[in-house]
Amino acid sequence: MHSYKAIGIMSGTSLDGLDIVLSEFTFQSKWSFSILKYITVDYSDEWKEKLSNAATLNGLNLSILNKRFGKFIGESVLTFLENTNFKIDLIASHGHTVFHQPEKKLTLQIGDGNEIASATEITTISDFRSLDVALGGHGAPLVPIGDKLLFSEYDYCINIGGFANISFDKDEIRFAYDICPANIILNSLANKLGSPFDKGGKLGRLGKINSEFLKKLNNLDYYNKIYPKSLGKEWLDTSFTPIIKDFKITTKDQIRTIYEHIAQQISSTIPNDNKYKTLITGGGAYNDFLLELIKQKTKSQIIIPNNIIIEYKEALIFAFLGVLKLENKVNCLSSVTGAKRDSSGGVIC
Repeated sequence: MHSYKAIGIMSGTSLDGLDIVLSEFTFQSKWSFSILKYITVDYSDEWKEKLSNAATLNGLNLSILNKRFGKFIGESVLTFLENTNFKIDLIASHGHTVFHQPEKKLTLQIGDGNEIASATEITTISDFRSLDVALGGHGAPLVPIGDKLLFSEYDYCINIGGFANISFDKDEIRFAYDICPANIILNSLANKLGSPFDKGGKLGRLGKINSEFLKKLNNLDYYNKIYPKSLGKEWLDTSFTPIIKDFKITTKDQIRTIYEHIAQQISSTIPNDNKYKTLITGGGAYNDFLLELIKQKTKSQIIIPNNIIIEYKEALIFAFLGVLKLENKVNCLSSVTGAKRDSSGGVIC
């Protein structure tokens, strides 16, 4: 038996904060975990602006932001560890995605691992996606290896964050892909109505479905592609958002129609059979309205875990990816990403 105390760090596309979780991972015939401490560091308006505008910066200023964000992450970890006596074996940081264009062999997550390691004096692993992209993969999603090894009691694992994604075993091979945009677009539309996000789906209940708008969204080419496949902000900007702008309907009706779209796309990915268990995590697991819509469309058992797993599962699994990297074990599955081989991604600082 051996164990690691590892910190996992995640910054999602929704800019809802920096998730930091400290977990202990133990291997005794199989991997198990316990979560010891966790926090979400809210981004200031200044950081939200910097991160949301990062893709528009020139090379020099983007490099500076990469360093500064790494320092910010490192300082956040130090604050997180105040008044604790744990000996930490590693930090695993996803960083914040600025570009994700795997067809050009390009993916960039900022938050320099060297700055994190320097600030904390703890071995830090970052840049988990680049090796897989270099091997011809999408560099995403990375969570499925954690789903397979830490959450094997569920047939399907769905995370509803900025984008919704799914992970599952088929003939003992793990597959996963991004399903559709979710909170990244719902939050943006809620902002137009003066809310940072649609709490519980209350705004979604107020609108009406526009069938033509819904049809246009469901007919997007991405949904007909076979997996492995992944989504990014670039796709949202070029394919999804223009459809919203084309329809001159109320924001409430846009929101309601997009809820229907999300629920249809998610429910279509899981069997309509109650013998299957589907774990749902991410911010969407708190959205009562969205969950109601999904449950209306599938007989699969929808399992909502405790709040800690809902909010910190991705950060937890990035900590686990760091553990696997430190052991030089596979942490990125080619069956998921489409790369030419499995790999052990991440740069150790």
